[in-house]
Amino acid sequence: MLCVNKAAVILLLAASLDYLIGDPWNLPHPVQLMGWIISKFTKFIVNLSWGKLAKRLAGIILGVGVIIGSGAIGYLIVRGANWIDPLVGIAVEVIILASCFAGRSLRSAAVDVLKPLIDRDIETARSKLSLYVGRDTENLSESEILRAVLETVAENATDGVTAPLFYAILGAFLPSVGSVPLALAYKAASTLDSMVGYRQEPYTDLGWFSAQLEDRLTWLPCRLTVLTISLLSGKPQQVWSLCRRDAILDPSPNSGWSECAYAAALGVQLGGTNYYGGEIKEKPLLGDRAESITPSKIDRALQLTRYCFLIWLAIVLSVLLGGQFLPEIYSL
Repeated sequence: MLCVNKAAVILLLAASLDYLIGDPWNLPHPVQLMGWIISKFTKFIVNLSWGKLAKRLAGIILGVGVIIGSGAIGYLIVRGANWIDPLVGIAVEVIILASCFAGRSLRSAAVDVLKPLIDRDIETARSKLSLYVGRDTENLSESEILRAVLETVAENATDGVTAPLFYAILGAFLPSVGSVPLALAYKAASTLDSMVGYRQEPYTDLGWFSAQLEDRLTWLPCRLTVLTISLLSGKPQQVWSLCRRDAILDPSPNSGWSECAYAAALGVQLGGTNYYGGEIKEKPLLGDRAESITPSKIDRALQLTRYCFLIWLAIVLSVLLGGQFLPEIYSL
């Protein structure tokens, strides 16, 4: 009897678990531990008042330590679970890997803000939005809230959904490593970037390595995401043309591409004026403003993210499972 590819089963079950359950708020999450370590280390280094070079070296130690450490811990946990029992090992891999995918969490966050907004409770919508974005939300209008939600969905589609899947897929083709270590390592890089990857003090030197590394790790999955979204939109040439025109204006080598792809696919415009801590910050305009941003547009963006995830998953499952059956076919 032919054994089904274990890596394929784990990917499929993890994707299903994220879709059905997501990340329960009352359960511990790997990112919480990563965040705690990063926060403690950052406070320790900042309190030492080290110079530029020392902070940069500390940033390298922080980045390498958290990324490799996260992958290694994941690898050891999976190995230990497999030692107890193969089924326990599969269950542990599925649970950890599902925690690396943020598809359901991204949708839940969007709905959390949109529901009071649709009910005309703009104050609650602003308050909910402040939980998910760094910009000031106290005085945002309805259209600005909608733009903020769509920008969050578009940016995090890559960081939170497709890039972790990309590295999980890569790990699936490396049996000695597996999906969990690589997916956890990427989540660690993404968490580092979100916590210390800023250009202002006290993170300028401490976070430069993490920011640069995350940019490079995300570059390929981001372009593949843009390619997939452009194909799903039915107007790939237009999407790529707008991305080549506008995305390069964004200081981030990835978020601008991801946001612009969604803007072009949906026929809306993202970017513009935001306030952070009372200070104005202009972001480049992405896409052409053919239509207004509406809740239905945001729902469509979430659908595009889901379809992108499913297409990648279907392709890799067909490759993994097809490889299982090829020997049998050729033996006939």
